[in-house]
Amino acid sequence: MVEINRYWRLDSYPEGQDFASAMDLYDAPMPDIADREVLVKNLWFSLDAGTRMWFTSRTDSYMPPLPLGSPVMGFVLGRIVQSRHPDFAEGAIVRAYGQWADYSRLAPDIGNFWQVPDISDMRQHFAVLGPNGWTAYVGLNEYAKVRPGETVLVSAAAGATGLLAAQFALATGCRVIGIAGGAEKCRRLREEFGLTATIDYKNDDVSARLAEIAPDGVDAYFDCVGGPLLDAILPCMAMNGRIAICGLISTYDQIERKGPVNFDLILMKRLTVAGFFSPDFYFRGEEINRLTQPWLDNGTVSMAFDVTEGLENTLIAYAKMFTGGNFGKTMVRLAE
Repeated sequence: MVEINRYWRLDSYPEGQDFASAMDLYDAPMPDIADREVLVKNLWFSLDAGTRMWFTSRTDSYMPPLPLGSPVMGFVLGRIVQSRHPDFAEGAIVRAYGQWADYSRLAPDIGNFWQVPDISDMRQHFAVLGPNGWTAYVGLNEYAKVRPGETVLVSAAAGATGLLAAQFALATGCRVIGIAGGAEKCRRLREEFGLTATIDYKNDDVSARLAEIAPDGVDAYFDCVGGPLLDAILPCMAMNGRIAICGLISTYDQIERKGPVNFDLILMKRLTVAGFFSPDFYFRGEEINRLTQPWLDNGTVSMAFDVTEGLENTLIAYAKMFTGGNFGKTMVRLAE
């Protein structure tokens, strides 16, 4: 086994998308594990926009900030190479909150640690069969409460969670409109993933375009973006519509926060607006997978993967999610 473990460390809180000035790659001795701990060789990183909140000093978020000087955390998929835990053997494949590093020292008893089966595309343990899939399914069904025949709108539809939410809504029998940045992303959403219609927020007037393609209003809005986009959509909601907010990518790095100008339409249109936090239902993962895996197996639902090679290129991959450079699930593959 190699003696050095490379890892990314948070040295300052980044401004905007300048991650390279805030994080650096360091060498450290190989971690020693204690009783009931395991050492995992990281094979994949799942990069998720919500972790941007960890890299701020904000203390009223859904997660506390990562202390400066700490290894950067995130979801990893890897193989156990050392184990001092009786329930997890060496060689097992696990998904967990680990470190952006060659190896992660993990304590399974703390939680958010799953042994997963070896499947043909292991990346799906983060996508359809993982946190993105769980978020999309619960958000649509338990917060947006979608029903067949309704018009469903999804923002960040070319991102991992949005892409799955759009496909799950299609599989439920809904008419689905996706919002994405750029004509090419919109084309792919329609032609490759079957969305009913798309809106290019970079070039279209979102409110005007919605009025054209959804003249009776939007019944359910699955929101991954927040900010001005939410403000533009409120006038286009149908009476008694539902808005499920799972992400706020437009405001994660904003110091000053403002509420929607059109907030009064929540009352006027009798809207239901609910925010939800996916770790609250991670314990239901197996239950949700039993419902969504048939869609994956029969090709009803799929995922596009945006893969970057190498631990040293992690920040390049991470920045893609905030600059619109990704399509689908953003991941980093580490050397075996």
